[in-house]
Amino acid sequence: MTMEKDSNKNHQQPFEFSIDNLQQGPAGSKCFDDDGRLKRSGNTWTASAHIITAVIGSGVLSLAWAIAQLGWVAGPSMMLLFSFVTYYTSTLLSVCYRSGDQLNGKRNYTYTDAVRAYLGGFKVKICGFVQYANLFGVAIGYTIAASISMMAIKRSNCFHSSGGKNPCHMNSNVYMISFGIVEIIFSQIPDFDQLWWLSTLAAVMSFTYSTIGLGLGVGKVIENKGIKGSLTGITVGTVTQTQKVWRSFQALGNIAFAYSYSMILIEIQDTIKSPPSESKTMKKATLISVIVTTIFYMLCGCFGYAAFGDLSPGNLLTGFGFYNPFWLLDIANAAIVIHLVGAYQVYCQPLYSVVEKTASQRFPDSNFINKDIEIPIPGVISPLKINLFRLVWRSFFVILTTIISMLLPFFNDIVGLIGAIGFWPLTVYFPVEMYIVQMRIPKWSTKWICLHLLSAACLVISLASAAGSVAGVIADLQVYKPFHTVY
Repeated sequence: MTMEKDSNKNHQQPFEFSIDNLQQGPAGSKCFDDDGRLKRSGNTWTASAHIITAVIGSGVLSLAWAIAQLGWVAGPSMMLLFSFVTYYTSTLLSVCYRSGDQLNGKRNYTYTDAVRAYLGGFKVKICGFVQYANLFGVAIGYTIAASISMMAIKRSNCFHSSGGKNPCHMNSNVYMISFGIVEIIFSQIPDFDQLWWLSTLAAVMSFTYSTIGLGLGVGKVIENKGIKGSLTGITVGTVTQTQKVWRSFQALGNIAFAYSYSMILIEIQDTIKSPPSESKTMKKATLISVIVTTIFYMLCGCFGYAAFGDLSPGNLLTGFGFYNPFWLLDIANAAIVIHLVGAYQVYCQPLYSVVEKTASQRFPDSNFINKDIEIPIPGVISPLKINLFRLVWRSFFVILTTIISMLLPFFNDIVGLIGAIGFWPLTVYFPVEMYIVQMRIPKWSTKWICLHLLSAACLVISLASAAGSVAGVIADLQVYKPFHTVY
């Protein structure tokens, strides 16, 4: 027997930004925050877990390839530069969570809300389009990466059992569909607060496969009895001069993608309790996360390049071949898949939320959109709550990203393009502009000029990396047949 219950009146979960969470209460009470919404419970460590889950994703696997294009000088230097820019602009963005006073000012629940509060006008539409297009692209990139890792497990076992005689070619479609089915199930988790356990598990998995990748890189360097690579990157001859230029630009996009999380920073910050101010907690979480990820990125990327040199693979863990210890590679690739299941959900929550919130506001009397169906589960105190609109919309979204992933399974090029498109506007431009308004920085002052110079420099890098990634996609399409990609 099922019972319908209005989720806007009776939902009792901690607040996050979905239509289930529009419950209001008396501001200042023990159960509610100053905005009348249920008390937030997040802290430095939960915010760090969300960030690490989002940041240490599939991007880490392409860093050895990125450094190989740039060389021992430019490669690590660009990684450090991107880490600094990401940290600095994230601290600027965290100050913009509340308009005005950092303890009592009006909250901005999403990235787009913050842009609307500070900049307004046409910039809100541009921000919304870029942010949600970027999140959509990340979902596609993660689907491709997960399928590659699932195939790597199957192929390594096939290769091992055949003694290396069977090339073990296979189609990626079935693995993308399998990943999509899992994501449809997890997509029914309403919001960030209820994702904390999945984020924690995903963060552990990211450390697992990054550590294995690092260990295998170190082992390969020892086996080679030397460090491969050069100061200037991949040599002309291995690729043409034109290819080297385009691939160098694309490498910048790959590094930008590896540090990409600003588009969900405000949403993560909205889970943090206060006092102290949310911006203070978020700055600590950002510092911890960027330091941890940069150390891992430098180690994984540099040892991967040292192990393979010019032949560094686009996906580090699938590039070690299918030799012993094949079981260790299986563990690493399984960890990648588990991590990407969580990271997919963390990235897609803002996109889910904006559609559901808009639909709820436009059709406030619709039972299909606003009511939960409660299904009693034997032995469980709380019934299972299913929102029909959430079920249909989120399932459609996952199916759509899965189909596009099957059409465009170019991991490296897609990763570079997503990173390039999202880096400048979301990580640099909007945070800088909002910070200037929030802090009332005088026009043409030294700080104003420096912030705009930073923004202009990052724009040039984004345009160059986007051009390189587009060139890579065009080259891939020349030898590609839809739905027939075989690895």
